[in-house]
Amino acid sequence: MMTKHKPYRPPSVRPRLPRSFKDLTPSRHFNPRTFFQEMVLKAWLTPRTGQQRKPVFPKLTYGQVAITWIGHASFLLQFPDLNVLVDPNFANWLFLLKRIKRSGLHIRDLPPIDLVLLTHAHFDHFHKPTLRKLPKPGVGVMPWGMADLAHGLGFGRVVELEWWESFKHRDWSVTLTPGKHWGARVLHDHHRGYGGFVLEHQGRRIYHAGDSAYFDGFKEIGRVLAPEIALLPIGAYHPETFRHGHMGPDDAIKVFKELKAKWLVPMHYGTFRLSFEDLDEPPRWLRELAETEGLTQRVRILDEGVPAVF
Repeated sequence: MMTKHKPYRPPSVRPRLPRSFKDLTPSRHFNPRTFFQEMVLKAWLTPRTGQQRKPVFPKLTYGQVAITWIGHASFLLQFPDLNVLVDPNFANWLFLLKRIKRSGLHIRDLPPIDLVLLTHAHFDHFHKPTLRKLPKPGVGVMPWGMADLAHGLGFGRVVELEWWESFKHRDWSVTLTPGKHWGARVLHDHHRGYGGFVLEHQGRRIYHAGDSAYFDGFKEIGRVLAPEIALLPIGAYHPETFRHGHMGPDDAIKVFKELKAKWLVPMHYGTFRLSFEDLDEPPRWLRELAETEGLTQRVRILDEGVPAVF
């Protein structure tokens, strides 16, 4: 275990009990009928698209990394000697929420997984049915207060981290970074953590931001850990109150520049209907902003299931 920055966690805040059904909907600002119509019914009526591809994984040399977007916030990161999954979710349904875009590959086509990074306990990021299907995943790394959720899921080892705490194994290391979100899995949770990860291996540094709104901590992440590739969320930002816990493409561009990374790979859009913007709006808006900012060549919008070598 090693640290590069003094570990800490944000103060624990006990959630207040809901006073109405409205308190149980995202951001507590619209009624359950609107939630059902916008998030559930519209998704039910939307045909599922996308294809699950038979992946053609590239042969990599030392220092190369292949990134495959599975969909939503799920990625497969491959080095010549290390296979990493981040927030794997292959579900076609999350309770009443329908998956609109199929996962980019079948779970059976994954290579052996050495490391699983889980950014927080929300059901769309910590998906137990997916984790149970992984064939003997090696190490599971997650924020504080989540290890009990990982019991019985087949991990060879489970590691919890505080913000800025790092775990090193063999010749790779991973650091939990701060974010602006929340970690509760169910209503009474107030002890589970959340954040992003910077993975370091073979001279490369990859940052997965998890779920987060914009906050001034991204500058410090860039200064301390200097990620080269930034996997940043760009969806679930409308209505405006959703930005208390999520980013839009405009925020992602700002974060990318503050991180001083080389590549921006967007995520967290187009898979589940979690907010009111059109499903195809986030990548379209991101392309427009990138062109305006002169960053088109540094934004890599990936197709699900197609590995990209960096």
